Amino acid sequence: MQNTLYLASGSPRRWQLLQELGLNLIKVSAEIDETPFADEPAQCYVLRMAQQKNQRALQVLGKTPEFPLLTADTTVALQQQIIGKPESEQDAAAILKRLSGSTHQVLTAVCVHWQGQTHSVLQTSEVTFSQLTDEQIWAYIATGEPMDKAGAFAIQGFGSLFVRHISGSFSGIMGLPIYETGELLINKCGLTNPLLAAQHAR
Repeated sequence: MQNTLYLASGSPRRWQLLQELGLNLIKVSAEIDETPFADEPAQCYVLRMAQQKNQRALQVLGKTPEFPLLTADTTVALQQQIIGKPESEQDAAAILKRLSGSTHQVLTAVCVHWQGQTHSVLQTSEVTFSQLTDEQIWAYIATGEPMDKAGAFAIQGFGSLFVRHISGSFSGIMGLPIYETGELLINKCGLTNPLLAAQHAR
């Protein structure tokens, strides 16, 4: 099988991570309602989002995919509460104040459809922030980086300056846990990418 995937994601970080593995990507649209249900646990929410995006992308394709179809979703949770993308600069400041000096979870679900079957995996990392001052928060907001990110920060950018410790997957915090994604693509889709195959043969 060729190292080609349908990717239903507008995240440049997911595209970058997969392309760095030598995979060819075909873009598919998958717009859905991303509103959480009332009292929905973060784990259930992020899995539901990845799976619903996959279902929507299949509808958009309108045919049996000739390559695996991959979708993903990332959310941030603090004390079991889902923290989405900020709606304004003031909202971003409020989110960053909540995360300041605390440990939160970053959850990423990955969903792959291939040959009539759909498989999902959930990866959870913990991120500990330093204590942030108002000056730091507003200087960060001024960069524009927090405004389209779950949890109002990007660990691969200026947001890394606030991170004291992580436990889990750095790429998962970025938006796509490479190890778990590789397991899905190799074990469930028969992907033959030699870099991933060597990693998972250990």
